[in-house]
Amino acid sequence: MVRSRVQPSERGALNEARREGGWVGLPDPPDSELGGLVGRIRRCRICVERPLGRPLPHEPRPVIRAASGTRIAVCGQAPGTRVHASGQPFTDPSGVRLRDWMGVDEATFYDTSRISVVPMGFCFPGQDAKGGDLPPRRECAPAWHDDVFRALPDLKLVLAVGLYAHAYHLPQWRRRSLTERVAAFREIMAQTNPVVVPLPHPSWRNNAWIRKYPWFSADLLPVLRARVAAALEG
Repeated sequence: MVRSRVQPSERGALNEARREGGWVGLPDPPDSELGGLVGRIRRCRICVERPLGRPLPHEPRPVIRAASGTRIAVCGQAPGTRVHASGQPFTDPSGVRLRDWMGVDEATFYDTSRISVVPMGFCFPGQDAKGGDLPPRRECAPAWHDDVFRALPDLKLVLAVGLYAHAYHLPQWRRRSLTERVAAFREIMAQTNPVVVPLPHPSWRNNAWIRKYPWFSADLLPVLRARVAAALEG
């Protein structure tokens, strides 16, 4: 497992930054290209003021972690209820599983100088009648994502987590099923720059899928962990 470079003497400051919803690793200055962009995203209210369809049913709380120099981007779907409450991405059981898939500890995952987190929808989209999370808001990606990724020129590795991230990062594979895309991970990695690794969502809802396809754990995850370690050390 890749562990954080944070020294024991720095742990208190790291934990305080988490409690305050701050950064681990230095954010870009507000007047820089990426720093200004992240600031505008965090103030975004497009899903309330100019929605595509019904407006967001609660106050927006965009969640993004991105810093220039980052070599890895984790690109999931949208925040759930716990992340909406915490303001930090993947502070839930899905995040625990994702970090295990990547082979990184929590401190490394939340070090923005090393890993950015750019979901397809920045705000919690709400829930359907059965209590499941709604899809990412349609406003987010067209408004922001091209600019965000242009401002991350040092990316070496993109983890496309779930259907919506696949659609954006692998448009040429749209007609394939999620299983077909994940099974073709070696082909996709060879064709993409930065390298894209297609992943299912780490939710418990995919436990049956993971059991059904043992090659995911046996073949893909070792490759993923090696790529993550190489990008972090590079």
